[in-house]
Amino acid sequence: MSGASSGGGGSGESEYRRDGRDGGDDARLHRAFLARVVEPGDEVCGRWLREIGAAEVVRRLTGDGQQLPGVTDKRWAGLRARAERADPERDLAVARDAGTRFVCPGDAEWPAQLDDLGDARPTGLWVRGRPSLRIWALRSVAVVGARACTEYGAHMASVLGAGLAERGWVVVSGGAYGVDGATHRGALGAGGATVAVLACGVDRPYPRGHTQLITRIAEQGLVVGELPPGDHPTPSRFILRNRVIAALTRGTVVVEAAYRSGALVTARAAQRLGRYAIGVPGPATSALSAGVHELLRGDAVLVTDAAEVAELVCDMGELAPDRRGPVLPRDLLDPAAARVLAALPAHGTASPQDTARSAGTTADDAVARLYELRSLGFVERHGDGWKLTRQATISVDTDRGRC
Repeated sequence: MSGASSGGGGSGESEYRRDGRDGGDDARLHRAFLARVVEPGDEVCGRWLREIGAAEVVRRLTGDGQQLPGVTDKRWAGLRARAERADPERDLAVARDAGTRFVCPGDAEWPAQLDDLGDARPTGLWVRGRPSLRIWALRSVAVVGARACTEYGAHMASVLGAGLAERGWVVVSGGAYGVDGATHRGALGAGGATVAVLACGVDRPYPRGHTQLITRIAEQGLVVGELPPGDHPTPSRFILRNRVIAALTRGTVVVEAAYRSGALVTARAAQRLGRYAIGVPGPATSALSAGVHELLRGDAVLVTDAAEVAELVCDMGELAPDRRGPVLPRDLLDPAAARVLAALPAHGTASPQDTARSAGTTADDAVARLYELRSLGFVERHGDGWKLTRQATISVDTDRGRC
């Protein structure tokens, strides 16, 4: 195919639209065309691509070919009207000028896990940034949540973003206000890798208030989207974008989400795809955590920090540290000595015989253990009886208070 599109004047049609002839990068051109004509996640079009290929789908939409199955006459007419206005050569040129590339299934950079979406797989992805999307996606985790998050939600998202980045994970989110923005900033602040998956053209950051943040992500990480340059977001496109976030990553962590939340859509998509759905709990009284708690009542996994997320989604060996309370000196005692210590009253003295009965041992053994405990500073002798030292009394009272 010859080079430039018409760009304007006359009928406004490119050579590609007039005759559909093949060229050096024909497959990419076909998919760029369909990215402009078909909405993200359109499974009917996905089936067409699988059954007859992109070239034939484009030929039917642009020529006088027979209407494809699975759509009404009205829908077909709408697709044809969009096809009349599509100019893939121009879209690819605009993308190149903006430092953006168009990655298609079959490319070396295409993340194979997106194929799990079946007929809802993206036609292609517009990618802004230097790293390889395929390589980065191999070890990635999504962190999503409420736009109007609380201070707690923003804090948890930022800490998770930073903690995962420090552990070598690529942090994926949607670039929105609230949890998404806090997650990206946490990863960037830790000098880590982060990917923003947008529901609009990657050359037009949305929301506008995050233009600086998304620009920084493109410089340090990747900005990704299904929609061609200049396209704007819609409510349905946000929802459909979430399936890409779920498929791209090993698991989706939800930080604050009400019952009707797009973040829950992402987590449920992850579950359907066999990925991990993960939730960060919040106050039981918070409406912004109600959706997360409902998710956790199902098959989602509760986490409280990045180490627990990494342990869940990682390869073998990346374990979170054991969680336990402080180790007290009495925790290090031999079990027999610990039973004798526990047999002494919190106040006053006890004879070796009484201590032996309470500990379930002999008097001789109790005396031996009492002298052992005395050398460690736990007990002291008063005449014929034994009592706890002041420090041991505090330790015993604290331990009993746990019950």
